Amino acid sequence: MTSPVTTKRDGTILEVTLNRPKANAIDLTTSRIMGEIFRDFRDDPELRVAILTGAGEKFFCPGWDLKAAADGDAVDGDYGVGGFGGLQELRDMNKPVIAAVNGIACGGGLELAISADIILAAEHATFALPEIRSGTVADAASVKLPKRIPYHIAMELLLTGRWFDADEANRWGLVNEIVPADQLLDRAWDLARLLASGPPLVYAAIKEVVRDAEDSKFQDAMNRITKSQLPTVEKLYRSEDQLEGAKAFAEKRDPVWKGK
Repeated sequence: MTSPVTTKRDGTILEVTLNRPKANAIDLTTSRIMGEIFRDFRDDPELRVAILTGAGEKFFCPGWDLKAAADGDAVDGDYGVGGFGGLQELRDMNKPVIAAVNGIACGGGLELAISADIILAAEHATFALPEIRSGTVADAASVKLPKRIPYHIAMELLLTGRWFDADEANRWGLVNEIVPADQLLDRAWDLARLLASGPPLVYAAIKEVVRDAEDSKFQDAMNRITKSQLPTVEKLYRSEDQLEGAKAFAEKRDPVWKGK
C-alpha cells in the first residue's frame, strides 16, 4: 500500500510530500506518519532543512479529511507527535522548514503551511480558512494568523472564510515569494541548499529566541538570553562553530560549519 507521505533525502535536506489523492487531505494515520517524519528530522544531526509540499498540481492540502471523519476518525483524536500534520505543535523544532504551496491550501492545510518558517507559493495557489462555514473554529490559525499579518485582515479571513489568491497572500506578507508552478520545487531546493550551507546552531538559536520572545516583553526576553536560560543560545556560544565564524572572518574565507 502506497504511503500517504513520501520523503526524499539529499545530503542535509529532506523533502516531505503529502501524497493522498485526490486532495492530499490529512486523516489521523497520515498525521501520525507526518509527526514521526518531522520528529526524526528534528532529531537527526545530519539533516538541516526540510521542504514540505503536496503531490500534484491542484492541492497542497485542504486540511482535515472529512470523509475519514465520516468513517469514524475523531476530529479530536490522536494526531500523533507534533499535533495535526506533525509540525504545528512539535516542540523544539529548531531547524528551518520551507513550505512549497503547490495549490489549494485551506483549513488545516493553511495552518500547516504557516507552521513553516518560509512559504513559497505557486502562482495558482489559493488559500482559505472555511471552518466558519461548517460551524467550527480554525484553532491554530486563530492563534497564529493575527500575529503574522495585520490583525483586521486576519480577523476578516477567519470570520468570513473567504478565498484569496497568492497575490493577496503575498501582499499581506503571508507568503515570501510567488513562483511559477513548474519552478516551485526547484526554487524551494535552491533556498534549502542556501540554508543548509549556513550555521545550524545559529538557526537553532534564532528559532528558540523567536519562540521564547513571541509573548514576552523585550527586556524579559533579552534577560533570558544574557542569563544563559535558552539552551540553544548557550550551546552556540560554547561551540566550535562560534570560534570557526570568527576565524573565517579573520582569515577572509568561507566558514565551515559543523553544527557543534
